Amino acid sequence: MLYPTAADWRAAPRKRLLFYGMSGLGKTHLANMLRRAGDWFHYSVDYRIGTRYMGEFIADNFKREAMRVPLLRELLLTDSVYISSNITFDNLAPLSTYLGKPGDPEKGGLPFDDYMTRQEQHRSAEIAALRDTAPFIARAEALYGYPHFVCDTGGSICEVIDPEDPEDPLMRELAAHVLPVWIAGSDAHTAELIRRFDRAPKPMYYQPDFLRRAWADYQAETGQAPERIDPDAFVRWTYARALAHRAPRYAAMARNWGITFTPEDMKNANDASDIIELVASKLP
Repeated sequence: MLYPTAADWRAAPRKRLLFYGMSGLGKTHLANMLRRAGDWFHYSVDYRIGTRYMGEFIADNFKREAMRVPLLRELLLTDSVYISSNITFDNLAPLSTYLGKPGDPEKGGLPFDDYMTRQEQHRSAEIAALRDTAPFIARAEALYGYPHFVCDTGGSICEVIDPEDPEDPLMRELAAHVLPVWIAGSDAHTAELIRRFDRAPKPMYYQPDFLRRAWADYQAETGQAPERIDPDAFVRWTYARALAHRAPRYAAMARNWGITFTPEDMKNANDASDIIELVASKLP
């Protein structure tokens, strides 16, 4: 690992971490704690995806919708208005809205092929954004003087690598520059994530084979034609399956790279110094 022992970690003049795990378990919360210390650069993979790699797709989708409104169409065609997304670290809604949900167009659903096209765009963007980690480490120090760095990944990192392969090229590249930390959840956390998702289902990225199976299984189970499927009902049904699908993939990543924070560990993390000591406690 990048820091073989707790002593190496504590003595390191440049501390570099990567948090991964299901969305909603505290990755960004921990990253914000480090950033508030003043000497940590917070690199958000989802923010990078939504701005650098999918920003034009998102803005074009807004414009496509606006062109259906006669007044906005006229203003757009005469360059009288400017349309863009306002993605922030804490508001990634433009990205998830663009990803969309498949199903009945009368309920905001997308044709499945269009949905899969957007999923593939996200896959490519996520890989590119993860590969930007090392350049951003250099930029953060060269431009802003930040000695320490935290990469805050999206929940789908386990879908764009081979977690069972210790030689996975992308993870090897990342592990050469940052210490991966799995933010693991308990069964209670999983149940709460499902309840939260049921209240406000949102689009997310899934591995293509998993998604195709889910789409076929849902149609077989409900007997509904694709164009009649309620998009929210489908993503609710899929989400619990996604958690079960991702759990062993995260666990495999933890076996091959880095360390794990448990829910009990998280209770004692209140600031950057706590996180630094927590990392040390997980190293030999």
